Amino acid sequence: MTAQRPGGNRNWQTETTAVHAGEFIDPATRASSPNLVMSVTFAPERLTGFSARDEQGYEGHVYGRVSSPTVAQLEAKLAALENSEAACCYASGVAAAHALICGRLSRGDHLIIPDANYVGIAELARDTLPRFGIDVSYVDLSRPEEVVAAIRPSTRMLWLETPANPTMKLCDIALLSRLAHDRGVRDVAVDSTYSSPIGTQPLALGADFVVHSLTKYIGGHGDAMGGAVIGRRQDLESLRLEANVHFGGILSPFNAWLILRGAATLPIRMRAHEEAALKVASFLEGHPAVSRVLYPGLPSHPQHELAVRQMRNFSGMMTFQTHARGSDIAASMVSELEIIHYAVSLGHHRSLIYWIGTDDIQNSTFRHDAEQRRRYREYAGDGVFRLSVGIENAEDLITDLERVL
Repeated sequence: MTAQRPGGNRNWQTETTAVHAGEFIDPATRASSPNLVMSVTFAPERLTGFSARDEQGYEGHVYGRVSSPTVAQLEAKLAALENSEAACCYASGVAAAHALICGRLSRGDHLIIPDANYVGIAELARDTLPRFGIDVSYVDLSRPEEVVAAIRPSTRMLWLETPANPTMKLCDIALLSRLAHDRGVRDVAVDSTYSSPIGTQPLALGADFVVHSLTKYIGGHGDAMGGAVIGRRQDLESLRLEANVHFGGILSPFNAWLILRGAATLPIRMRAHEEAALKVASFLEGHPAVSRVLYPGLPSHPQHELAVRQMRNFSGMMTFQTHARGSDIAASMVSELEIIHYAVSLGHHRSLIYWIGTDDIQNSTFRHDAEQRRRYREYAGDGVFRLSVGIENAEDLITDLERVL
C-alpha cells in the first residue's frame, strides 16, 4: 500500500518513476519484471488473528481481499506517480469513487459535487447516496462563489472533476481546496482521470485525495478495468479496512499486473496523446462542419489560462459539436470510420469517439433537477462528440474524421 518500499520514489524524474516505482528484482527468482501472484490466500510468517482488523501493522499478506503482492506493487507505483504517501486500488473507477465517498461519509453528512460530471458518479450521487442519508448539492465548479454558497456546517467533502467528463470544464483545484478547507470542509477529492498524473498533481495543489479510473490513461490499453484512491497513508489505512474488506470491490491481481505494465509507459504515451490531440483539435476548429471545439490546449477554450497554469499535459480528451445533426453524423461514423473506433471509454492507445446525446444523458443523469437539465442543455445543445485521441499519427486521424464530416 505504501510507496516506501523497494522501487519507491527516490526523487526520480517522472519517466523513471513510471518504470521503476513499486518494482524490484525478485530476490528468489531474480525476475526483472513484476510477478503476477494470483493466490487468494497466503501463509503468514507469524501468528495473526482471523479478522482483517488483526492484520493491521502486519507487513505480509494473509488474504487477497485485504492485500495482495501484485496489487501492492501497483499501489506503490501510483502513490509515487502522484508524489503521495499511499494508494488503494479497486475493481473500477466507480468502485474507487464509491469506496472513498461511502468510506468517508455517513448519514447526515453533506457532499458537494459538480453539476455535470462523469455519469457513473453523478448517478451514484443522485440515485443512491440519498437513500443512505447523505445530502448532495450540485454546483458549477467554474464559479467559486457557488461552491462557497453551498458549504454548510455538515459539509464533509467537496468532489472535483477536472477536466470534466464530457463538458471539458476545468476547476481551479488550489483555489477551491483553500476555500473549502478554510470553511471547515474535511476532504477535497479530485477525479483526475481525464488529466492523469502526468497532466495534473491535485495533491500538490491542496487536495486530500485523488481518484483515477485506471481503466483509462494509466492502464492505457483498454484491456483491464481498475480504479484507485491516492492520498495520506493514515486516511487510506482506515479506508482500506472498510472499503476493501467490507465493500469488497477489490482489484484482481491479473488486472493489477496489466495496469502495472501500462503505467510504465504513461509519460511517453501522454506526450503522444497531447501531440496528436493538439493537431486534431486545431483541424476540427478550422473545419466548416464543426461549430465548437473544447480542448484545454487550444487558446479558444474558455479556461485555457487555468489549463496552462494547472496542467503540465493537456491529454487527449476533447469534445466538439457540428452544425449538422450530430446523431446523423454519429450513425455514419459507426460504419465509415477506419482508424478511430466508435466506442465508449477513453484514454486508450487507440482513438475512440462517441456521440453523447443530450436527451439521453438528461433522462438518465439529470432527470431529477430541472435547473441541472437547463444548464446542461444550454452548454451541450442537442449533444456533443467525445473524442479520445490515441497515439496514432495525427494526419491519419484527421483523414479519418474528414471522411465522416
